[in-house]
Amino acid sequence: MVERYAREEMKKLWTQEARYAAWLEVEKAAVKAWNKLGLIPDEDCEKIVKNAKFSVQRIEEIEAVTKHDLIAFNTSVSESLGEESRWFHYGMTSSDAVDTGVALQMKASLEIIIEDVKMLMESVKKRAFEHKYTPMVGRSHGIHGEPITFGLTLAVWYDELKRHLKNLEDTMEVIAVGQISGAMGNFAHAPLELEEYAMAELGLKPAPVSNQVIQRDRYARLASALALLASSIEKFAVQVRHLQRTEVYEAEEFFAKGQKGSSAMPHKRNPILTENITGLARIIRAYVIPAMENVALWHERDISHSSTERFWLPDSFITSDFMLHRMNGVISKLTVMPENMMKNLNLTGGLVFSQRVLLELPKAGVSREDAYKIVQRNAMKVWEEIQQGKPTTNEKGESLYLQYLLSDEELRSKLSEEQIRECFNFDYYTKNVDAIFKRVFED
Repeated sequence: MVERYAREEMKKLWTQEARYAAWLEVEKAAVKAWNKLGLIPDEDCEKIVKNAKFSVQRIEEIEAVTKHDLIAFNTSVSESLGEESRWFHYGMTSSDAVDTGVALQMKASLEIIIEDVKMLMESVKKRAFEHKYTPMVGRSHGIHGEPITFGLTLAVWYDELKRHLKNLEDTMEVIAVGQISGAMGNFAHAPLELEEYAMAELGLKPAPVSNQVIQRDRYARLASALALLASSIEKFAVQVRHLQRTEVYEAEEFFAKGQKGSSAMPHKRNPILTENITGLARIIRAYVIPAMENVALWHERDISHSSTERFWLPDSFITSDFMLHRMNGVISKLTVMPENMMKNLNLTGGLVFSQRVLLELPKAGVSREDAYKIVQRNAMKVWEEIQQGKPTTNEKGESLYLQYLLSDEELRSKLSEEQIRECFNFDYYTKNVDAIFKRVFED
C-alpha cells in the first residue's frame, strides 16, 4: 500500500495536467516580472494571475489544428482572459515556458527521490545496528573468505547510499535552472532582470547563458545520477537474492501468509521483489543513452530531444520512486537467519581462519613463502575431505582444519597449540566493528 501511494504522488507530477500547470506557473511568473519592471499594468497583472487557466481537452483540440502544443496552450489560456491576454507569453519563446516548466517538474520529482533515499538509509541503518555483531562468512568470487558480520554488509550499503544522496543533492543544483531569454537566448526582447525576477518567483536559478533551450548536459547528469542509484539498489537486491538461494539461505524476503511462490511447485518461496528491482534497474540505465544523445542538438536547438524526454523523464522518476520504496520494504521486513549464517561460516571446516594462521608465522621467523606453503597444504587437505563428504568437525567440535594444523609437525615447531587455537577465535574478526560503524554512521 505504501508503494502504491508513493507512486501516485510521483505520477501526479508527470500528467498532462501537471505539465501544463507548470507552464502556466512559468507564464504567470513572467507576467509578475514584467509588472515589476513597469511594462504590464497592475490591473492586467492581477487579472492574469487570478483568472488564467487552461483546459487539457481544449489544448488537444487546438493542437490538432496548429500542430504546436505551446501555441495551443497559449490559445487555451487566452480564452480564459480578456484584453489583458495580450501580455501573456510576452517576449518569450516556447522553450522558455517548456524547459522552465520541466525544471519545476524535475525539481519536485527529485525532492521526492531524495526523501526516498533518506527513508531507505534509515531502514538500512536500523537493520545494520540490529545485526552489527551477527557473524557471517564474507565471500569473494562467491567463495568463502573470512568472517564478517551482516551489519558490516549493511554498513557498506548505507555508505553507498550516502554518496548517492550527495550526488542527487548536487544534481539538484544542476537541473533546478530556468530561462526566459527569448527566441535565441540573446535577451533581445526581454531584459536579464525579467528572467532573474521570474526565476526567484519560481524557486529556480537562471541559467547563466542559454540559447533557445536549457542545455541537455544538465538532463544527462540527472539521468546518470538516477542510473547510478538504480545500479546500487540492484546491487543490494542481487545480494538478497543470493542470500535467499536454497544452498545459502541466510536471509529471505518476507513471505506473507497466503502468498504463493509457484503455480506448479507449492513449496517455492521466490525472491520476486528483488528480481523485479533487478529488471527495473536495467530500464533506468537504458535511459542514460538517449539523455546523453540529446546533448548534441543542432545549433541553438532542434526538437529531437523532446520526444525522448516525454518518455525517459517521467519513467525514470516514477520507476526510481517505485524501486526505492520496494527496496525499503524488502530491507525493513527482511527475514535474517543468524543460525544459518553461522552454519555456513563453519561449512568449510575452519578454512576461513587460514589467513590468521598465515600472519602468525612470520612473527615466528618463517618466511612469507614458506608460511603460505604450510597453511595452504593443510587447507587443500580439508577441501579434499569436503569433496568426499566427510565431517568437517570431530566429536569434540574441533574443525577439520584445526585438526590438520595441530598435527602438522613443521607448523608445531613454530607455533604452540595455544597459539594455533587462538587463530580460530571469531572475536578477532569483529574487534573493529565499532570503529567502522562510527566512521560510517557518525560523520
